[in-house]
Amino acid sequence: MSRRITIVDIARVADVSTATVDRVLNGRSGVKAATIKRVMKAAAELGYVDESDERARDLRPLSPVSFILPQGNNRYITMLGRMIAEMAPQLERFSIKPTVEYISSFNPDLLAKALHRHAKTADAVAFMGIEHPVVREAVNRIAASGKPVMTLISDVASPARTAYFGLDNRAAGRMAGYLLARFIHRRPAKVAMIAGSLSYRAHGEREMGFLDILQELYPDIEVVGLREGHDDEALNYRQMRTLLSHHPDLDGIYNIGGGASGVGRALKDARRDQDVVFVGHGLTSDTREFLLDGTMDAVITQSAQDTVIKCASLLRDLREGRRDDGFADPMRIEVIFRENLP
Repeated sequence: MSRRITIVDIARVADVSTATVDRVLNGRSGVKAATIKRVMKAAAELGYVDESDERARDLRPLSPVSFILPQGNNRYITMLGRMIAEMAPQLERFSIKPTVEYISSFNPDLLAKALHRHAKTADAVAFMGIEHPVVREAVNRIAASGKPVMTLISDVASPARTAYFGLDNRAAGRMAGYLLARFIHRRPAKVAMIAGSLSYRAHGEREMGFLDILQELYPDIEVVGLREGHDDEALNYRQMRTLLSHHPDLDGIYNIGGGASGVGRALKDARRDQDVVFVGHGLTSDTREFLLDGTMDAVITQSAQDTVIKCASLLRDLREGRRDDGFADPMRIEVIFRENLP
């Protein structure tokens, strides 16, 4: 604090009483939020407090950050987008003003165009990646302009991107294979997979991890098929019914992406919901219900709230000239069963 500036000066600039200034500076209650901001703005302008003061940091202009997510009925992605919007007041602590746009799923050209469009007005862009050359090129160009680019849930193979906030998906696929093998008691056994789209790097890596662990440790479990359901509940329903028709002795299903509701409904309609082991991703309202009634055996997920907070923390640190190497670590893999539902 400067000795040359007094609360009288701050009161004059803020057009409030000295008693109000005293209450604000000492953190006492009874002052409106707008008045607190006016007092702290005056104090910062006069040099009475420096920018390290948390309340002074709150006065910085909010930085626009764009979140680009795939459109569709993937309930986890919808929940993530809704959470970003609902957390807007909380993200103000990080001087961030978030916006969320949904684009057509699995379309790399639309995604690349959206990235370029948002990079013109936003200070940073975060998106769920599609592994495609036009998307990688968009990331490279935006990063070259000096703006942070972050991937959520599914990464892209671009060293220019600033950070990835998602799981180690190969490890997640191995976890799914391990869980299915432990839950299935009959040997030999048959299992199948339904992916959203292998254009998502996350889904391709999960498939590889799943196949790897079965080949290594459980050679008596046969993988009889991989189908794409585009995270669509209706399509996943049809894919699951087809798998059950072609393989009436199916023992397990791994739903690599979204659309778990379609898979679970198909199992219920075929009266196979209690004997086919079902492992999937994303803790949402429908997967919670499936865990509770026994349709699903395990859900592999990452905390949506932690994803948003880690993203915001990184942007704050970059703005303040700090960078924590911990942001290079994958998100924690959480496995949810009926008995440990949060």
